[in-house]
Amino acid sequence: MTNFFSKYKVIFFVINFILIFLYLFPGSFIGLLVYDNKQIQPQITVDLIISSNHFYIFIFISIIGLLSYSKSKQLKFLIFYLVFLSIILEVFHLIIPYRSFEWSDLFGNFFGVIVVLFINNLINKYGIFKK
Repeated sequence: MTNFFSKYKVIFFVINFILIFLYLFPGSFIGLLVYDNKQIQPQITVDLIISSNHFYIFIFISIIGLLSYSKSKQLKFLIFYLVFLSIILEVFHLIIPYRSFEWSDLFGNFFGVIVVLFINNLINKYGIFKK
């Protein structure tokens, strides 16, 4: 699987483009498609302390990014990019119509990246999947 994503980094770029489009769309694009109302955001699971939707999407994008760049010298840049993206996209909600900045969303973004990095470090340190 790692070989597949490292060969086709375009998948990571396309997913990033879709994520940025969905974040910068005024209102909820998915709500517009599902409910015909851009002010309603579909909810995957109940939010606890952090936003679950944001947590899940940043876990997904972080996994795809790490699989794409796992054998690359650009891994530090990828980590910086994911953390920066998780912060800057939520900050843009301060100026986008029908969107609002929320700390729970910001922490959901950030913790999604951190969880994947933590698990990746554990795997690399203890060699769980090494033969």
